Amino acid sequence: MKIIWPLARATVRDIYERLRDRRPIAYTTVQTMMNILEAKGHLKKEAGEKAQLYLPVRPRQAVVRSMVREFVDRVFDGSARPLLVHLVKEKGLTDRERRALQKLLDEEGAR
Repeated sequence: MKIIWPLARATVRDIYERLRDRRPIAYTTVQTMMNILEAKGHLKKEAGEKAQLYLPVRPRQAVVRSMVREFVDRVFDGSARPLLVHLVKEKGLTDRERRALQKLLDEEGAR
């Protein structure tokens, strides 16, 4: 999804070549993932000149929200707290990130 949003439309080969520049990956893996993203409603397919074109259907923030919610539900039984604790302990936060997080928590608490 991160690759296709800036492109607006792409073939499986377009995505495969960009991913392959970053790491080894099989063409069929990319094709499978594009089909899954289409089935979930994140992409739609239309006929191109030589190959199917995939287009993003939903804005980036909506897809990220959906994927994070799905991940939290599947891995953490719907609770975000264990994920946040893990991220803070494993990844650590800079002072700036801590202040930004505290500001966000304070704003949410005021609602």
